Amino acid sequence: MIIPNYNYGYVLGQCLEAVRAQTYPNLEIVLVDDCSTDDSVAVATAMGVPVLSTPRNGGVAVARNLGVEHARGDVLFFLDSDVALAPDAVAEAVAMLAADPRIGAVCGNYEAIPLNRVSLVREYRNLYRHYWYLVAEGPIKGFLPVAIIAVPTAVWAEVGPWTAALTQSEGADVGERLTERYEVILTSAVRGRHDDDASLRVALRKVFTRTRVHVPFFLQRRYAAGVIGSPESGASLAAALTAATLPVPFLTGLAWTAVLPLLLFVSYLGVDRRMYRFVFASRSAAFALYFVAMHFLVNLTIAAGATVGIAQWLTSRSFRRLYVKAPA
Repeated sequence: MIIPNYNYGYVLGQCLEAVRAQTYPNLEIVLVDDCSTDDSVAVATAMGVPVLSTPRNGGVAVARNLGVEHARGDVLFFLDSDVALAPDAVAEAVAMLAADPRIGAVCGNYEAIPLNRVSLVREYRNLYRHYWYLVAEGPIKGFLPVAIIAVPTAVWAEVGPWTAALTQSEGADVGERLTERYEVILTSAVRGRHDDDASLRVALRKVFTRTRVHVPFFLQRRYAAGVIGSPESGASLAAALTAATLPVPFLTGLAWTAVLPLLLFVSYLGVDRRMYRFVFASRSAAFALYFVAMHFLVNLTIAAGATVGIAQWLTSRSFRRLYVKAPA
């Protein structure tokens, strides 16, 4: 069990308690602290968990790579330190890997309910990602959920390491290397409760940054057509067009032009209608309406991130080569 950590002391204890409660025997815990400035090390030490430390704050990829160097098991289970696993998560992942040698990695899903229910932003983020992973279950390509992922050590020797320069998209190139050689399975049989972002500012900043830095990965690979034609891209485009046409009635003075942003918003809702039905069926109507509003804001942020990313891709050679660099 390789757990990278940076300043998650407030939830690290819950993560480690869940690891210790696993039904799978002989579980090794390799906790790698990436120079946290909070009480993370003290929390782990108080629980009797040894802590490895990176020489300087280098990002999650650096921490995971250091963990791999010290791990001794036949399966590497990478777990983010803000996730509390279900008791059978490791056992389920190991069983799936053992059952089929064609499987090179098993990725887990988040529970629908956050680990600590402290904000509506966290409720939205957690439920959205739960749903998105739920509908994507089975063999996956083009993206790699990395918060809960088990990989045989022998497979990792072929496809690793994590690329140190990628601090917000480290799963992109690893996922490509994995799926070129093996099946990668996403399943809710391996699951955990996630302590997602509680602040709107932090959540939107991550969405913007992760969208922007994925642009050169997708534009230079065979996934480009699929990404451009995906429902996610369609929703972001519809949200951006809705927002862009909102001033039209005021600029033209023609009331009937208000139908344009309305029709665009209806088309935006239509893209993710199955998700909205899921949310309305599983939560209160008030929260579901909040979810719709939040998702619209997130899609606007994705559109902004993609726009900036494309501009960088057109003007910066180093940005275009972000995923060409040798793994470090």
